[in-house]
Amino acid sequence: MLRALAVDDERPSLEELLYLLNADPRVGSAEGAGDATEALRRINRALESGPDGPEAIDVVFLDIQMPGLDGLDLARLLSGFARPPLIVFVTAHEDFAVQAFDLKAVDYVLKPVRRERLAEAVRRAAAQRGSAPRGTAPRIPVHEPDPDHIAVELGGVTRFVAVDDITHVEAQGDYARLHTDRGSHLVRIPLSTLEERWRSRGFVRIHRRHLVALRHIGELRLDAGTVSVLVGSEELQVSRRHARELRDLLMRRTTS
Repeated sequence: MLRALAVDDERPSLEELLYLLNADPRVGSAEGAGDATEALRRINRALESGPDGPEAIDVVFLDIQMPGLDGLDLARLLSGFARPPLIVFVTAHEDFAVQAFDLKAVDYVLKPVRRERLAEAVRRAAAQRGSAPRGTAPRIPVHEPDPDHIAVELGGVTRFVAVDDITHVEAQGDYARLHTDRGSHLVRIPLSTLEERWRSRGFVRIHRRHLVALRHIGELRLDAGTVSVLVGSEELQVSRRHARELRDLLMRRTTS
């Protein structure tokens, strides 16, 4: 049975989160805190009590954007402890996912919180508490039904994006952001892995941070010795080491 602490400065969101946590049979107790400072005082009591003490907390469900000390700041502080509680971020903002998982978050749940999505976060926390050492991140499985699609998660729903719809890929640490005409998706796959996997599908490395689909390149631009490509409405720089290979590939493509 998990002992949970929910942290959110918006009272309605906090009450809804506590209601859903208390309704989950894997949660033995759920307390609330209205800001990071209050949460830190409560977590300090839990750490002093020890992992099996009456004040112990197993997992913190943590909002990110809060006045004063924000959720990421609190998570960084907790990472310095020998046996910190697990962290699940619950936020309305998708943009902090890379930082959250760099801080060894168990999960990243987007608001408005769906019961099924929160239940999955609780399941992951319970599984990690029972089997993995504290301070290690869970392995997030990647499900790919076929080589023509890649699985992405958005708001707790798994969708399958066609590889042919991806215009370019941007490296973000151990993650990659997939860009399409309709938006972007963050996946926990290194750019080097996607480069190897999609080379035969016409993707080429143009920079240490960018992988581009040749069919989506609209223009190749040369300006004062620098090379760039236009992909949709976005101009991407081409590094010197990749410029010649890219020109050769584009020439072969136009003459074939």
